[in-house]
Amino acid sequence: VVGTLGTGFFTTSLSTGGCARVWSAAECYLIGTETQMKSIATSLMFVGEQAGKAEEAIRFYTSLFVGSEIVDIQRYQAGEHEPEGSVKMAKFKINGREFMALDSHLDHQFTFTPSMSLYVECESASEIEEVFKALAEGGSELMPLDNYGFSQKFGWLNDRYGVSWQLNLSN
Repeated sequence: VVGTLGTGFFTTSLSTGGCARVWSAAECYLIGTETQMKSIATSLMFVGEQAGKAEEAIRFYTSLFVGSEIVDIQRYQAGEHEPEGSVKMAKFKINGREFMALDSHLDHQFTFTPSMSLYVECESASEIEEVFKALAEGGSELMPLDNYGFSQKFGWLNDRYGVSWQLNLSN
């Protein structure tokens, strides 16, 4: 239910047990009557030297983690602005969490950066060691697997595709 209360707006969501929140006019202008987004997912764009490697990367990633799968791959067709067969949009899951990936052969002034990384909590020492070794092959270690005080076993790396990963052994 959406209405006005004095000089502000209010909304009540009956589907969440009748919880209510008072919204300012500015908030309502910015978000309308929607109070929840449909979804949020990490999108990986493979550009530069990595353009054309999206499918290879997602096949590699889904092979490393339990509960992972490729959900859908859409490819560019002949005559489109990207090379035929390259990934237009792919959806995949790692440990049940959805990701997206695409190839872009356009000249971009950016690529992946470690300032945005995928953070993984591993359940065992053998799991973190196996995954770290596989991801590090052909990539670069930023922080080798070690005890850094905040974690008994932690490692940070860029994989062969330039995607940054932080792996942590759960306590």
